[in-house]
Amino acid sequence: MFIGVHRGIIKRDSQERRPIGQRLAAIITQFNLILQIFDVIPIQNATETHWSTELAQAIKSPAELMPLLGLSSTSLPQAEQAMASFRMLVPRPFLARMEYGNPNDPLLKQVLADDIEMLPVSGYSKDPLDEGEHNPQKAIVHKYERRVLVITTGSCAVNCRYCFRRHFPYGDNQLAQKEWDSIIEYIQQHPQVNEVILSGGDPLMLKDSQLSKHILRLNELPQLKRLRIHSRLPIVIPSRINEEFLSWVKASRLDIVLVLHSNHANEIDAAIAEKVTQLKAHGVTVLNQGVLLRNVNDSVTAQVELSEKLFDAGILPYYMFTFDPIEGGAHFDIPIAEAQSLMGQVAKYLPGYLMPRLAKEIPGEPAKTVLAPTFAPDA
Repeated sequence: MFIGVHRGIIKRDSQERRPIGQRLAAIITQFNLILQIFDVIPIQNATETHWSTELAQAIKSPAELMPLLGLSSTSLPQAEQAMASFRMLVPRPFLARMEYGNPNDPLLKQVLADDIEMLPVSGYSKDPLDEGEHNPQKAIVHKYERRVLVITTGSCAVNCRYCFRRHFPYGDNQLAQKEWDSIIEYIQQHPQVNEVILSGGDPLMLKDSQLSKHILRLNELPQLKRLRIHSRLPIVIPSRINEEFLSWVKASRLDIVLVLHSNHANEIDAAIAEKVTQLKAHGVTVLNQGVLLRNVNDSVTAQVELSEKLFDAGILPYYMFTFDPIEGGAHFDIPIAEAQSLMGQVAKYLPGYLMPRLAKEIPGEPAKTVLAPTFAPDA
């Protein structure tokens, strides 16, 4: 079956054994690219489920997840214990990209609770970035001179076990609708701020009716040039990018940058590529940042494939962060020297524009600390 169109050349699909839903989505996506060449209205996917429905159907326990992947239930008691401090949440579109029967699947590793999380490890804390020191008022984190980060919600569509905010006091920073006045006032009181970053949790957990109201108020601040949105939701539930979302994006005068969060090439599929095409058609800059994680993406192959897959989907690699030492996530950590050596090897296979910047966020520093790759001498 011919389903791929890449740089004007039709190519044969090499993955005929993919689930039929994925194959159909790929066919529609690639056919739409052909239609765009001839200025024809694209096919709409009539079977697309609303993102809120897919969120409601997310997997919430290892007991529910493991049988769906054909995995042994012997570790269930320990996994259930680990959920006590950080609950489990896995959307089904993300689950569909995991390999059946593989307990070491790189996507599964990111979301499956593990009793190793309960082991105390020196040097790992509940607030590794000292965000509490830069939380001048409710829902605002102001670490960098010209950028303000707004905690829009404490909710996410997926709970990643390595999350550096898994212990963040969201309850103390929950922002009621009427409290947006305080956000606007804070920005006005800091005229040097020209960019607002919506974060969380995940800002796209808010309904578009809510988001559009907030963005309208930000549009009215002449000091602002850009709106940045940090979200993993379009990766785990691509249907989040819908007509409602695109409508307020199109109406905003601000330059909108959507920073997605993907760590492995297997997370990127045809459905995501289709959504990115829609975003870019509305003038959105789409970037990706990831986290370097032990046993998930800590190999040359994984890093090269991720950058290539992102670019094929229209997403530009931006940052690859070293691990933030969050309590409960020590088993994901990689020494900085090892990370620099790894990225030095990756640089041999990628052009500069596909190399994400290896970076570490150091509390108290005025910006992210970019770490140079190191190159081993030829043998």
